[in-house]
Amino acid sequence: MQKSASVSRHHAGSALRGLFHLIYPPACAHCHVRVASHHALCAACWGDMRLIDKPYCPVLGLPFAHDPGEGMVSPQAIAQPPVFDRLRSVALHEGVARHLVHDLKYRDRVDLAPMMAGWMLRAASVEIGACDAIVCVPLHRMRIFRRMFNQSAELARHVAWQSGKPFLADVLVRRKRTQQQVGLTANQRSLNVRGAFEVPEARQDLVFGKRLVLVDDVYTTGATVSAATTALKKAGAQDVTVLTFARALAGPI
Repeated sequence: MQKSASVSRHHAGSALRGLFHLIYPPACAHCHVRVASHHALCAACWGDMRLIDKPYCPVLGLPFAHDPGEGMVSPQAIAQPPVFDRLRSVALHEGVARHLVHDLKYRDRVDLAPMMAGWMLRAASVEIGACDAIVCVPLHRMRIFRRMFNQSAELARHVAWQSGKPFLADVLVRRKRTQQQVGLTANQRSLNVRGAFEVPEARQDLVFGKRLVLVDDVYTTGATVSAATTALKKAGAQDVTVLTFARALAGPI
């Protein structure tokens, strides 16, 4: 009897999925041409993505033009060691990757978050596997009120769900309202977000001694994630991996 009910539910679910695909046929998440499944890119758009694969700097995640050998880090990481422990990103912030970030952030395409999070999980599978929890770069409450959602939180929530790791949505807060980072110089960006984040005293026990993955949508100069990492480390975080979907970069080093 139980087996019969299970089979019936399976057939009903398959029928509903078939109806959904009939009404909403799978389309490329960027150009909207027909594809085999939902939450995917067509071959042309996938080919436009400049994915960041090894060899890359183990600290800053910068792609190397050639393999310099095991354990070699970039000159940038030596000259200016980051406050976070390492950075991982899916792709360079250009072409289709840039459009996906903008669609999520400015066009309310929250439907893109699961797909983008899946790629982020693969880009940092080792680091996520070793972490205790996932956190995100928070928005100020006034910006949340205007935008109605935080794109970094959407990505972090799906990374956590797909990896089975806890998502600590409220351990990091933005205590001061900052101006938009777009259009600012690197120095202006750093000053803009200095002291902007904190871990509330009541939440510090969730951070102390933990290995965390800090999620954001784009890495540009690193000012925002550095300020957020500083707050996490001040609260006692043992290790912070920054994970973004895209990162700005002129070219391989």
